[in-house]
Amino acid sequence: MKNKGLFDVISPIMIGPSSSHTAGAIRLGLMARCIYNNKIDSVEFTLYNSFAQTGKGHGTDKGLLAGIMGYHVDDIRTKNIYSIADVKYKFNFKEDLSRHPNSVDIKINDEMQISGESIGAGEIRITSINGFSVNLAGQYHTILLMYKDKPGMISMASKIIQDNNINIASLHCDRNEKGGTASMYFALDVNPSEEIVEEIKKIDDVYFVTKIRKLD
Repeated sequence: MKNKGLFDVISPIMIGPSSSHTAGAIRLGLMARCIYNNKIDSVEFTLYNSFAQTGKGHGTDKGLLAGIMGYHVDDIRTKNIYSIADVKYKFNFKEDLSRHPNSVDIKINDEMQISGESIGAGEIRITSINGFSVNLAGQYHTILLMYKDKPGMISMASKIIQDNNINIASLHCDRNEKGGTASMYFALDVNPSEEIVEEIKKIDDVYFVTKIRKLD
């Protein structure tokens, strides 16, 4: 395991000025990019509360866009992201006291909405994907799937993972209604192969599968 230095423990090595508003924003954008896992042509960000009120001064807008572009927290290109971004982007700013102070909705290509929060010291949490409740912090390699809610789906997907000798650290499921669309994700101890993802895609009534790599 790589040893951490003092400054890595206190906060991430990053482009400033704020770990929660800048580094956290970059990691939220990067996580959304990993979840979508396809070509991004357009993105719409809706920032809430503190993100909306002080975000521009702390580079939150630049950080979110940089993450969507695939840049990491220590990439100096973040400062000039508006001049190099190759996607269409839009920012909205709102106040909603029911939301975390540093929260954002990220709509990608008008087909996937990912909501998340920056919870301090550069750490993040993805809270929903297309309305399904999740709790993803980027600390594990993850397989996420959406499928028709019916008996046996959990066992079929988990068997494929276990047959490849991969330990499942945690499992979470959610659904919109009985027999409707459901979501499931597996947090894994190792990075699964593309072959495993492709095998899960072959399960009947699986609509969407993506592999989300652990954030650096």
